[in-house]
Amino acid sequence: MSQSLATVAYLGAAILFILSLGGLSNPETSRRGNLFGMIGMALAVLATVFGPRVSPSGITWIVIALVIGGGIGLYAAKIVKMTQMPELVALMHSLVGLAACLVGFASYVDSSVQFSGAEKAIHEVEIYIGILIGAVTFSGSLIAFGKLAGRIGGKPLLLPGRHWLNLAALLVVIWFGKQFLNAHASGAGMTALVVMTVIALLFGVHMVMAIGGADMPVVVSMLNSYSGWAAAATGFMLNNDLLIVTGALVGSSGAILSYIMCNAMNRNFISVIAGGFGSGAPKKAATGDKAAEPQGEVVPVSAAETAEMLREAKSVIIVPGYGMAVAQAQHTVYEITKTLREKGVDVRFAIHPVAGRMPGHMNVLLAEAKVPYDIVMEMDEINEDFPEADVAMVIGANDIVNPSALEDPDSPIAGMPVLEVWKAKHSIVMKRSMASGYAGVDNPLFYKDNNRMLFGDAKKMLDEALGALKA
Repeated sequence: MSQSLATVAYLGAAILFILSLGGLSNPETSRRGNLFGMIGMALAVLATVFGPRVSPSGITWIVIALVIGGGIGLYAAKIVKMTQMPELVALMHSLVGLAACLVGFASYVDSSVQFSGAEKAIHEVEIYIGILIGAVTFSGSLIAFGKLAGRIGGKPLLLPGRHWLNLAALLVVIWFGKQFLNAHASGAGMTALVVMTVIALLFGVHMVMAIGGADMPVVVSMLNSYSGWAAAATGFMLNNDLLIVTGALVGSSGAILSYIMCNAMNRNFISVIAGGFGSGAPKKAATGDKAAEPQGEVVPVSAAETAEMLREAKSVIIVPGYGMAVAQAQHTVYEITKTLREKGVDVRFAIHPVAGRMPGHMNVLLAEAKVPYDIVMEMDEINEDFPEADVAMVIGANDIVNPSALEDPDSPIAGMPVLEVWKAKHSIVMKRSMASGYAGVDNPLFYKDNNRMLFGDAKKMLDEALGALKA
C-alpha cells in the first residue's frame, strides 16, 4: 500500500471515529455509532499493517499478535457479565497506559532513527510526557479495577498532607525531566526516565486510592480521558497522525464527560481528582449527635403488595441502580413495564448521571432489555415530576436517591443532586439488606412514612411481582 493510499485510509478512519462519537451521544443511534467505530478501527489497522512503514517480514508477527489479542478480547467479551463491564473498561484503560509506556521506552532506545537539535529535544519531550501519562493511566486504572471489582475497599485513602505529596512529586518529575533533556549519555537519560516512571506509577495509585466510592463513575470517565491522551502521546512518538487524532478525540470527549458528570454531582472536577468525597460518616454523627441518624422504622412490603400498588397506580417512575445490574433484572423490569403500560399505567424511567459504576451503565442495561428510549428520562427531565407520581420504584439504588444530600449539609454527599423519589405519593425501595450504598452513607429515605422496603434478590422479587400483576 502506497503512502498516499494509507493517508486516505487514515482520513476515512478519522471521519468514522468522529461519526462514532456523534452516534454514541444518543441511545437511539448508539448501535450505529459502535458500527462506525468498528469499521474505522478495522480500516486503520489494515492501513497500518499493510502500509509502507511495515516491512513484509514484520507482517507475520503483527498478524500473530492481532490474532492473540483479538482472541483474548473476544473471549473477554463473551464471559464478562454486564455487571463486570466497569472493571473491564478500567482494565482496558490500563492496557492503553502500559502500551504508551512500552512504546516510549522502545522509542528512546531505538537507534535506527537519529534526531539532532530541536527535533531531538521535541522527540524526547514526547517520550517523557508519553511515559508520564501512560504510567499514571496504567497504575490508576489498575486501582480503579480493584475498587470496581470489590478487591479494594471503596473508602478513600486520605494520606496526611496528600496535596503536598502530589506537589512534591510534580516538582521532582519536572526536575528529572530537565535532567532527561540535558542528559548526554543514554544511561543518565534512562535513569531519569525510570525514576519519573516510578513516581508516575505511585501518583496514579495515590490519586485513585484517594477517591471515594461515590466518585467511581467520574474516575472511569477520567481514566478514559487519560487513556486517550496516552494514545495521542504514543502517536507523536510513532509519528502516526491517526493515532494522534484518535487519542485526542478520546481524551477530549472523556474530559468533557467527566466535567459534565461533576456538574451533575455538584462537585468541582479538580477537588474530586485531588481528594474525592464519601470519606466516612457525616460530621454530626461522628461527634455523637443522634439527630444526625435516621429516625423511625422501616416498613417492609411483599412482592404481591408491590404488584397491587403498581396495579392501582396511574403514574409510575422506576429508578434503576447497580442492584438491578447485579441481579440481571432488567428483562423482568421490561416485562413489568410492558404489562403496566398495557393496563394504561404511565411508566417512565429516571436515570441519574452516576447510577451504576460507569457513565451510561443503566442506559445500556435498559437498551439491552428493549426498554423504549422515549420513556427513559435523565434526572433533569423528570425530577420535577415525582410529586405527581403515584409510585416511585427504586431498584437497587441508594446514594442517588438519598435525601441527606439535600437536607444534611454535613453529609459526605451534601450538595449532590439526587432523584427526589420521596416526593412521590409512595416509594418502594428494593434492596437485599439495609446496608449503606457505595459512598458508605446511611439513607433516611428508608425511614420515611410513605416509603416501603422490598427486601430480597431484585430479580426474584420482580418475578414474583410480575406473576402477581399478570394474575
